[in-house]
Amino acid sequence: MKVGVLLAQLGTPDAPTVPAVRAYLREFLGDRRVVDLPRLLWWPILHGIILRTRPKRSAALYERIWTDRGSPLLFHTEDLAAALDARLGDTATVACGMRIGSPSIAERLDNLVAQGCERLRVVPCFPQFSTATTLSIHDAIATWTKANPGAPRPELAPSFPDHPAYIAALAASVRAAGVHPTAREPLLMSFHGLPQKFVDRGDPYPQECERTALALAAALGLPADAWHMAFQSRFGAAEWIKPYADATVAAWPERGITRASVIAPSFLADCLETIDELGRELRATFLEAGGEELVRIPCLNSSPQAVDALAGVLAGEARGT
Repeated sequence: MKVGVLLAQLGTPDAPTVPAVRAYLREFLGDRRVVDLPRLLWWPILHGIILRTRPKRSAALYERIWTDRGSPLLFHTEDLAAALDARLGDTATVACGMRIGSPSIAERLDNLVAQGCERLRVVPCFPQFSTATTLSIHDAIATWTKANPGAPRPELAPSFPDHPAYIAALAASVRAAGVHPTAREPLLMSFHGLPQKFVDRGDPYPQECERTALALAAALGLPADAWHMAFQSRFGAAEWIKPYADATVAAWPERGITRASVIAPSFLADCLETIDELGRELRATFLEAGGEELVRIPCLNSSPQAVDALAGVLAGEARGT
């Protein structure tokens, strides 16, 4: 049986331009999984304020990270799919798709079926489960399945917050960066944030992030005072889960911490939130507070360790530590 594997990301704009970013934000912020406010309340805010003001600023930020190959999130995920395809050989065909933007999840599933895949496996590229991200991928798969009743029904891989292969890959990336976390030069594990109300309703995301953090600290042999866990990428005025990454690093210099490193274990591929938000904005916050150096550890991207991690997830190895 020919197997098709789809690596699913939430998405990226098609270009670092105001129209492309506006189209991306319209779909992203219009997703009920991402913003679950009543439409009568949210629609005027989204269309009357946010989509009039935010695209220009966001397009400028995307322009900072855009490359000759386009969006880092897209080409890193495409490279990872190609590397995983080579690793799996004749046993599977691997592609990547975006929940928002191009290439779409539906397009890539269509391609896998057209190539004769009789079994479809979808891996949401979010190591930690969240209703705001993982279930958005599930929605896209459900829509495609309903529109293609004669096609194989996609099987969704579970989250893998402390899968041994994933944790080993993260630990290898820390070592490759040449950092040696201590109490005086700690490692910050910065996860994408989530509105607190999602957690209050039972979203397990913070617990899954903690599983990742504890497993990575154990794999690196770090004492409790050599690493910290925080959350980034707040949006809007509502309370998000804490501690916040920017507030965490801003407080460090007063405690005598002037050198540190940061890793983003909730991202498989580098993107705006890792390259610019951590590499530029968070670093600037730390330096302005009196810090001297903040080393950003790249995401796994298409490294051999990333391929090992996803191959392990697909092989169904034990996920717990």
